[in-house]
Amino acid sequence: MAKRDYYEVLGVSKSASEDEIKKAYRKLAIKYHPDRNPDDPQAEEKFKEAAEAYDVLHDPQKRQQYDQFGFDAPGGGFGGGSPFGGGGFSMDDIFSMFGDVFGGRGGFGGFGGAGGHRQAPKYRGSDLRLKVRLSLQEVATGVTKKFKVRKDIACSHCHGTGAEGGSGTETCPNCHGSGMEIRTQQSIFGMMQTQTTCHVCGGEGTVIKNKCTHCHGDGVVKGEEVVEINIPAGVAEGMVVNVPGKGNAGKHNGVSGNIQVYIEEEENETFVRDGQNIIYNLLLDFPTAVLGGQVDIPTLDGNNVKIKIEPGTQPGKTLRLRGKGLPAVQGYGNGMGDLIVQISIYVPKELNRAERKAIEELRESENFRGDSSTKRSIFENFKKLFS
Repeated sequence: MAKRDYYEVLGVSKSASEDEIKKAYRKLAIKYHPDRNPDDPQAEEKFKEAAEAYDVLHDPQKRQQYDQFGFDAPGGGFGGGSPFGGGGFSMDDIFSMFGDVFGGRGGFGGFGGAGGHRQAPKYRGSDLRLKVRLSLQEVATGVTKKFKVRKDIACSHCHGTGAEGGSGTETCPNCHGSGMEIRTQQSIFGMMQTQTTCHVCGGEGTVIKNKCTHCHGDGVVKGEEVVEINIPAGVAEGMVVNVPGKGNAGKHNGVSGNIQVYIEEEENETFVRDGQNIIYNLLLDFPTAVLGGQVDIPTLDGNNVKIKIEPGTQPGKTLRLRGKGLPAVQGYGNGMGDLIVQISIYVPKELNRAERKAIEELRESENFRGDSSTKRSIFENFKKLFS
């Protein structure tokens, strides 16, 4: 299948800034994330396609080469040579680099480049994914949650080295310490040589003399850890909070993976969320709507605030309390949202004799029937409910 232009994949222009490219990729990564699209191979392909496009466009050097040469850039091009184009990268590799986009450690750079002195690879533990349900009050203030997580931890017997009794390592007999091995095979073009990671030492250049009897040389074992995760204020349903270094431990004292926390929101009995704003339905009694007065309005911090009701307030009218909504999550939006009060009028279903008589007398008054302008105003408010 023909490859799509990377700018088209991310939905940005060729003059897009680095921040625009990052935001576009973040949006696609959340939309096509495998956890949100289980058993959907098309979503997985789009997820990988977006990661490949971001890998190139967020790197100034790669982007310059791509703009100049397209997929035929020197050094193998971006078609088959890209780390996401079938060159051995897994979904875990893509997840491991989410930190560049979601505020954690790492990035896409360094996996497709060449040159420089070879360093022994440092194993990286896989990421963990958790879900957390938050109340609207927790969203407003931010919250710290504790989880008991079952994961890979460093082996206490060998202190994560994988070697028994401090026996250490020795040079790999297969690659002689280079971490790479040369394979030769016959092709239609003659004998071809390819350089790959050593299958014996995994690219480390060394092998363990005597493997630890507890972890069998991996340096990690299954265990549990209580993890504290700070959820920032203002998050919303579907967002992902990346927690660096709290995932599975890497083999041989490698780098720990991350924890990706998926946000879910509990339904609130008092407020309805609309972005950074929250909506409160005020059920106003008829006398107060007619005569005016003061009423108490609840807020997210648990304290009531008094608002003034003007005489003759109509149903459907809205009042706005600025700064009483939700804060902007880090990197999104600005300032505080508002508390919007939507006014409804309570009409009792049952009346006693005196109440009925009083209402019947009022019904005869022209003032209580409403003129055409009042009816029009009420109709306009009614239409807003469905716009």
